[in-house]
Amino acid sequence: MQQTETATLESAMPGHVFSGMRQALPVVLGYIPVGFAFGVLGAKVGASVFNVVLMSVLVYAGSAQLIAAGLLAAGATPLTIVVTTFIVNLRHLLMSAALSPHLRSYGKVQQALFSFELTDETFALHSGRFAEPGTDPAGPGAKAETFALNVTAHCAWVFGSWLGVTASTLIADVRPIGLDYALPAMFIALIVGQMKSRLHIFIGLGAGALSTGLLLAGVDQWNVIFATVGAAALGAYLEEKWTSARSF
Repeated sequence: MQQTETATLESAMPGHVFSGMRQALPVVLGYIPVGFAFGVLGAKVGASVFNVVLMSVLVYAGSAQLIAAGLLAAGATPLTIVVTTFIVNLRHLLMSAALSPHLRSYGKVQQALFSFELTDETFALHSGRFAEPGTDPAGPGAKAETFALNVTAHCAWVFGSWLGVTASTLIADVRPIGLDYALPAMFIALIVGQMKSRLHIFIGLGAGALSTGLLLAGVDQWNVIFATVGAAALGAYLEEKWTSARSF
């Protein structure tokens, strides 16, 4: 009986892996152009192909890598780069804490691998996947799906970086190409996939409008953070009120 279950699970495993790879597609479409931009920037500051690719493999943090490239160009010390990128990536503590209840049955190695490949974009996907009713993140099939998603996204980032640093001699400046639009477009695609109710649509549009309004008002450094925190707090409050009202 156990052998039959094992055989069934093994036969279904490729399907779970393919499902994870398919779910990573929106991230892949964003990571390749942004990784390309990082590769070009890395080459412009004097990094070799090997170092650019190695950084994308080991660091795997887009904003931190772009900031590090800028600091290298400015002649910053290694300590300054490490401290700055550490602070930029502190948000990963909050993301990891939010997902940790779903990963309690993971082994230490599995948790470490999952954490290593956790990014803003994969966090958005996993938050939606783990919250779906009836989902068991600890199931063997679900784990294969989870790691296939993460590895696919990671490979896309590394590939985009390699492509950028390899083609850097053909491109003097990536800004005219408009690659910086790829990241916002990717986040829009991710958030649209998580819209499950009118409240979600209302909060998403409200956050975008508030962020734009703050930007036009001159709050150009904190507009996204203020809008995100304010809209998320309002959404949590309204969802709680509506849930309580329905329970009576």
